[in-house]
Amino acid sequence: MTKADPNALLALAAGLRAQGRVREAIAAYEEVLKQNPSLTDSWYNLGLLRRRAGLHEAALGAYDEALARKVAMPEEVHLNRAIILSDDLRRPDEARRDLVAALQLNPAYVPAMLNLGNLAEDLGQVDEAISAYERVLAIQPHHAVALSRLSGMGALWAGHDSAMTRLRKALSGESTSAGDRATLLFALAQRLDASGQFEAAFDKASEARAASGASSVRYDRSAMERRVARQRETFTTAEPASPIRHALEPVFIVGMFRSGSTLMEQILSAHESVRSAGELPLVPKIAGLLRPYPMIVAGAARAQLDRLAGAYIAELDKMSLVAGVVTDKRPDNFEHVGLIKRMFPNARILYMRRHPLDICVSTHFLHVDSSLSWASSPPDIAHQIIQCTLLMEHWTHLYPNDILTVDYERLLEEPEGQIREVLSFLGLPWSPACLAFHTSRSQVRTASVWQVREPLHRRSVARWRNYEKKLEGATAMLRSAGLIDR
Repeated sequence: MTKADPNALLALAAGLRAQGRVREAIAAYEEVLKQNPSLTDSWYNLGLLRRRAGLHEAALGAYDEALARKVAMPEEVHLNRAIILSDDLRRPDEARRDLVAALQLNPAYVPAMLNLGNLAEDLGQVDEAISAYERVLAIQPHHAVALSRLSGMGALWAGHDSAMTRLRKALSGESTSAGDRATLLFALAQRLDASGQFEAAFDKASEARAASGASSVRYDRSAMERRVARQRETFTTAEPASPIRHALEPVFIVGMFRSGSTLMEQILSAHESVRSAGELPLVPKIAGLLRPYPMIVAGAARAQLDRLAGAYIAELDKMSLVAGVVTDKRPDNFEHVGLIKRMFPNARILYMRRHPLDICVSTHFLHVDSSLSWASSPPDIAHQIIQCTLLMEHWTHLYPNDILTVDYERLLEEPEGQIREVLSFLGLPWSPACLAFHTSRSQVRTASVWQVREPLHRRSVARWRNYEKKLEGATAMLRSAGLIDR
């Protein structure tokens, strides 16, 4: 398109955006705005697209232009900026400023209140989180997310005694959407579990999973087995250690979800030499761009692998993580250890392991994204555990000196000894701060946000015993695979 045809160029940009052709849409919008920079909606759309492309600073710049040019609903632009600053760039103080700005513009803007509550939770700021969620409930008394988040805080919330009654009342509303219903049901299941009503709790969690639509997403066990087999067949020899070390040394924390990965991340982040990057999508994203995967990785030249490692580090650089020991806590990276060790031959990997039935119970009570299809039922969770164990045995055989298995139960039983072992494995000196990790106010983005704000305890150990009859299918599978004794 030419300068003489701006309307057609704008239509092209909108069409490319609707088709999901992100990079082309970005180029089209940039050309539109070059010709007519006063189009505030186009600045807004450019911000959305740049974030989808991972161009986070550039997205912030586009949103700044939209605000400067008096975009309609500026509070939404501030919200979008806050999400980038918090989720992508891990700059929570700046994110909070944008959320406060959004609420100054529109004091009844519920999405900003919710994100302010989430941000306060991530930082362990109890009073601020409660205040934000109660502000939502003052406007919408049965708001599913605000009510469930407050309920999940347990005794930290002054209204916790009435939580079960309020959840049931919210569920009785005829206009409750399927998503809100699932959110409320999961919260109610947790309350029932905490009160010792185990059978009702398990059934309510099953009802919640059905309402979320997760049960309708079929877990393909055969496909998972094929993926594991391909990794084992492709990576048969270890990548030798490299004499060249990156200034930034990523430590990968892998294993099953709900196996203690967040706890380990928080323990390490309390160390003065360690920074947490959170649960990064970078390794799966790189893997998704490689075809055929994983075979192409095994045959890649060192220069190609160095470029992939450079792309990974460039993303960390955007988060101001440029040197030192940085943790990447993405549990399902257990599928990509072959890629990780090709990109970073000196990488250290912590494999978190927990009693399989406790993982089954904890996951069953968790409102996870439907993309995690293996979480749809305890037997499917058990199958995923078996495949994870099989693949980690393979990686540990290839890299016995670079992978440390950390048992969740042992970590709780003898924390100082286990933490000393982990720090020694990572080449780090002992730090007493690691034992006081729960006092840290580092940002935590996980379902375990309040658990890791407490001192170590063993309340979640052997939780599965409360649900033995409900776990018979998973128990049989795990026993057959030799992962449990009984």
